[in-house]
Amino acid sequence: MYQPTIERKKSVSTYLKAKRFREARLTMRGYLKDAFLIFLGICSASFGLKGFLLTNHFIDGGITGISLLVSALSKWPVYLLIIMLNIPFIFMGYKTLGIQFAIKTAIGIAGLSLFIANVNFPNITDDNLLVAVFGGTFLGAGIGFAIRGGAVIDGTEVLAIYISRKIGATVGDVIIIINVLIFSTAAYFLSVEIALYSMITYFAASRTLDFIIEGIEEYVGVTIISSHSTEIKEMIINKLGRGVTVYQGKYGHGRRGEKRDLDIVYTVVTRLELNKLNAEIEKIEPNVFMVMTPVKDTRGGMIKQRPLKH
Repeated sequence: MYQPTIERKKSVSTYLKAKRFREARLTMRGYLKDAFLIFLGICSASFGLKGFLLTNHFIDGGITGISLLVSALSKWPVYLLIIMLNIPFIFMGYKTLGIQFAIKTAIGIAGLSLFIANVNFPNITDDNLLVAVFGGTFLGAGIGFAIRGGAVIDGTEVLAIYISRKIGATVGDVIIIINVLIFSTAAYFLSVEIALYSMITYFAASRTLDFIIEGIEEYVGVTIISSHSTEIKEMIINKLGRGVTVYQGKYGHGRRGEKRDLDIVYTVVTRLELNKLNAEIEKIEPNVFMVMTPVKDTRGGMIKQRPLKH
């Protein structure tokens, strides 16, 4: 009895080591993927700003638009304004979405500022319509890639999430109100023509952003069908701080199907948290079946993240 017990312990130890190694490898791969996407976002946004918008005095919506507007009125450098104006939203992102998101966002914003300050891009065109469309396209793509990497390089969305939770409005409504104020100010201080072209820039950026991240919905409903439903449920509650709903279903495939009971996990997360959710689930079960559906808005339940104990 003694020898088999030792062998079982060795087998369990080897399994745990292999599991930890696999989790570490997946975590590192996730970090590298996120870093690449954020870097790609910085390059694209910088090109849109310096290759199109800055040289033609156009602005965009959001915090980037405010930075461009203040720079046009005060002659302060845009790269400095981008850092200064986004600092409060980095802290807000930490309170709302966690430390990992805040660190990635700080790196993304700092990288964007450094690129704008030090990398020279040629002025692509002076045609106002082309500047508005393509400047907005590259800027929107940059923001979208950064979001795919788990960060933002414009604090507007963090502000919108925060305000929407305080006053009960939808995130889309808050973003629209912010941008109406920005473009109204641009029309007053710059010119109506620049404000109108800047609105085209904003629409081009937002459409490209939608394409990159596949939807602007703040919330995403995720249905997870897995034989490891208990582990996944505990991960969502403990690591993401999100609520879950577990309901029973029957598993089956093929003509006859293999009918057996299993628990189905349903949760609602923000699209900024999808990246982390996918990475954590892959550690538990790589081939898990998931269905993601856009959710316009939610009411009640455990939508607001509860503080986690570290």
